[in-house]
Amino acid sequence: MAFVLILAFFAVALRDQGFLTPTNLLNVVRQTTPITIMAVGLTFTLAAGEIDLSIGSVVALAALVAAILVRDVDLIVGVVGGLGVGLLVGSINGLLTVKLRIPSFLVTLGMLGIAAGFARTITNLQAVPVRDDAFNTIFGSGSVGPISSLVIWSTAAVVVGHVVLRNLRFGRHVLATGGDRLAAAYVGIRTDRVRIAVLIISSMTAALAGLLYTGRLQGARYTLGELDLLTVIAAVVIGGTSLFGGRGSVIGAAFGSLIMGMLNNGLILMGLDVSGQMVARGMIIILAVALMREPAAR
Repeated sequence: MAFVLILAFFAVALRDQGFLTPTNLLNVVRQTTPITIMAVGLTFTLAAGEIDLSIGSVVALAALVAAILVRDVDLIVGVVGGLGVGLLVGSINGLLTVKLRIPSFLVTLGMLGIAAGFARTITNLQAVPVRDDAFNTIFGSGSVGPISSLVIWSTAAVVVGHVVLRNLRFGRHVLATGGDRLAAAYVGIRTDRVRIAVLIISSMTAALAGLLYTGRLQGARYTLGELDLLTVIAAVVIGGTSLFGGRGSVIGAAFGSLIMGMLNNGLILMGLDVSGQMVARGMIIILAVALMREPAAR
């Protein structure tokens, strides 16, 4: 309903500025692909009762590592290296959260600073261009027929995420762990493994988002993803995932991502600056959480 209402509002308000043109709508989908990818990962994390605040910094670090390795070695090593950043950061987040019993909020908040610091250090704040046509085609500027590669990545992530969360045993374990961790442990679910796994998934999707940013922009820099955390959280919460665990929707997160993309696009066409967009996203998060409190309590 929110998706339809926002689409209708901007269609009327911006009817003379090309909001409903196929080119602009496709541009919205392409621009929101990294957000959608991260929203899928964060849905698993929140549904399990955890949170990952480091995803924005992981985007930048993974993008820079991939860009450097593609430039200096080859495409395969670059992709493996970029995704490896996500695997490493997610594993550290998960192990510290589970083994040392530190809340994931604090662990990932600290990792946010660590990853951001490394992203600024490895290239001395310099951008790294990517001139590998194959990499740029696969991760950003290519297409299969009339369908953009970014649309394919986004669709694939949503489909896989939805199937895993709704139809596979791991997804049921994620929801059970977030709903009542003690009860889940009593029925034999290895909740520690689930909690580590969801934090790894979150970081891996952030790393993939970094590769998609790099491919679309044909380069990487330390500022990539620095404003994405708020947008991703808003998309996931709008989509019906509970911040308190036990409930999640990958399809809802995808629609939430499109809502945020349309909102940003419409506000830009209306002349609102970045600070105004940040205010709007913050208000949306507060409103969405307020509306979800009563159903969560029941």
